[in-house]
Amino acid sequence: TVLGVTENLEALLCYALGWVTGLIFLFLEKKSTYVRFHALQALVTFGVLHVASFVILILPVIGVFLSFVIGLVSFVLWLVLMVKSYKGERYKLPVVGDFVEQQLGK
Repeated sequence: TVLGVTENLEALLCYALGWVTGLIFLFLEKKSTYVRFHALQALVTFGVLHVASFVILILPVIGVFLSFVIGLVSFVLWLVLMVKSYKGERYKLPVVGDFVEQQLGK
């Protein structure tokens, strides 16, 4: 791996700061398909959730509630994805995982 640590640890670090670390590891890691998968999944998942959370705030009253719910979902996903990646699982989110595999397959 690019950092000289195990693939599992590097995959966990892809999720550490959400889409930001996903983007960093996607550009840094060129060899490990396992790490690249988790980097792109972090980038897409948390990027979309981040943008959705801000866009939904436009809605009066309910926007704050929905943004809070997205935040909770993001937090749970963040924990689950970090644990699964550290355990060596190539855990694929339903829609995002398929998209990521298609992009990495090109």
